Amino acid sequence: QQKTDRLAEVELRLKDCLAEKAQEEERLSRRLRDSHETIASLRAQSPPIKYVIRTVEVESSKTKQALSESQARNQHLQEQVAMQRQVLKEMEQQLQSSHQLTAQLRAQIAMYESELERAHGQMLEEMQSLEEDKNRAIEEAFARAQVEMKAVHENLAGVRTNLLTLQPALRTLTSDYNGLKRQVRGFPLLLQEALKSVKAEIGQAIEEVNSNNQELLRKYRRELQLRKKCHNELVRLKGNIRVIARVRPVTKEDGEGPDATNAVTFDADDDSIIHLLHKGKPVSFELDKVFSPRASQQDVFQEVQALITSCIDGFNVCIFAYGQTGAGKTYTMEGTPENPGINQRALQLLFSEVQEKASDWEYTITVSAAEIYNEVLRDLLGQEPQEKLEIRLCPDGSGQLYVPGLTEFQVQSVDDINKVFEFGHTNRTTEFTNLNEHSSRSHALLIVTVRGVDCSTGLRTTGKLNLVDLAGSERVGKSGAEGSRLREAQHINKSLSALGDVIAALRSRQGHVPFRNSKLTYLLQDSLSGDSKTLMVVQVSPVEKNTSETLYSLKFAERVRSVELGPGSRRAELGSWSSQEHLEWEPACQTPQPSARAHSAPGSGTTSRPGSIRRKLQPLA
Repeated sequence: QQKTDRLAEVELRLKDCLAEKAQEEERLSRRLRDSHETIASLRAQSPPIKYVIRTVEVESSKTKQALSESQARNQHLQEQVAMQRQVLKEMEQQLQSSHQLTAQLRAQIAMYESELERAHGQMLEEMQSLEEDKNRAIEEAFARAQVEMKAVHENLAGVRTNLLTLQPALRTLTSDYNGLKRQVRGFPLLLQEALKSVKAEIGQAIEEVNSNNQELLRKYRRELQLRKKCHNELVRLKGNIRVIARVRPVTKEDGEGPDATNAVTFDADDDSIIHLLHKGKPVSFELDKVFSPRASQQDVFQEVQALITSCIDGFNVCIFAYGQTGAGKTYTMEGTPENPGINQRALQLLFSEVQEKASDWEYTITVSAAEIYNEVLRDLLGQEPQEKLEIRLCPDGSGQLYVPGLTEFQVQSVDDINKVFEFGHTNRTTEFTNLNEHSSRSHALLIVTVRGVDCSTGLRTTGKLNLVDLAGSERVGKSGAEGSRLREAQHINKSLSALGDVIAALRSRQGHVPFRNSKLTYLLQDSLSGDSKTLMVVQVSPVEKNTSETLYSLKFAERVRSVELGPGSRRAELGSWSSQEHLEWEPACQTPQPSARAHSAPGSGTTSRPGSIRRKLQPLA
């Protein structure tokens, strides 16, 4: 087939070449005829011109002029004849080349014809060979087909025999298939019913498991509360210092970025566990109670109100707030007018309890306020707040400490409390630092004395409630303290370090406890030496940048929690009032009455206070 296609292609090319050759020959013949005609006409015109030239030589000037024109024309015609001869020569050359091309084409045609004949012969031979192969393949295929047909007939006979044998089995299978088909049609309904039944059973089992889990969870929480209650009772009997922690919320003053992320988490099942992520490592602490940032002032107060009410029964109670600056100690202890803290709520609770027992008991509640600023004890309610006060032993031989000259106000209502708090707050030393806009630069103490007389038996009780807001511990480089602020920070850190030494000595049961190393520890000696019910509120910051201070505060809280002071003693006696008063801070006989003399100018680092507040407090004395 390829050779046939090639031969057809050669024939088409041959026809095209012949057609081109005929066209070229016709064009050259036509041009040759035109050239011969032109030559003939030029030859026919040449003799008259020569003759005119020869005859004009004897004529006149006009004739000469005509002769010159004729000569020019003759010259032009000769040039044209030369040109025509040149064209003729070129056409003859083209004709010659055309003849050569024709000869070449004829040679090619002859070659193509011979090749075509040869290809035709080969094709005939191959066709004959293919025909022989085809006939031979047909014969072989026919023979094989006969053999296979014979085998198929034999197999068909066997299949017919088998088919006759399988017809009963096929009927049985068809019947079974129809039965299975009917069962399959009803299978979704059976499956749905089975699934419903299984789901109901599983749901019932899940409910039973959930019920069991809830019951176990309730039992676990009840046991946890019981264990905690027993532990607290054991701690109370041992006289341990109770420690609660409160975490303030993250505020806008903490800034943004990685340093302001929350690093404190809480245990969902145990409200006495707090977790701190410090330098990528989790650290856990167990205290008596942990309050999250969502806890309210009332939640915190409910934890301490049992201690506060025991002061009505004649016990000495001390509650102090500890933590770094800006952790929220003052907010927890003092609060705001709209949301008061432990101090004001404690006095309100005392008034409520006193009113409930008014039919059987007569109570007198007095309040004093002091601060320790740069290791100097000052009276926040006195006429001269810059006056230095000293701590002395009570001269009645009881071994109790008191502060001579400390102003004491009797309060009879909530309004009196607000006036005292406002007056004391204006005198407390606060300053701006890098860590806190209103940083407390002193340790503040609110001393509440409750004296009671049982109208029926004459039993007299004296209880003291010491509420202490410690100044915040801080790093000097971090708080940006300079000058007087630097001296304040050094005194604050020194007093807090002395408090840590006292706690360490009490924890290790050393024979000597260094209470006198600081005015703060000396003033808290009665609260930390076993004759008082003491609770510490440790305030911590949750942000990442304060984790070092938070870690130190929580470690200190754990050490404080392990200190055993012994059970607090109730101070109640029968007898005269004057012989049985045992004031922790000051004997009743030496209690100074507030006077209305003019205030001296406030000293360095203190906040000025208006004289109108002092005049409001005069009737309370």
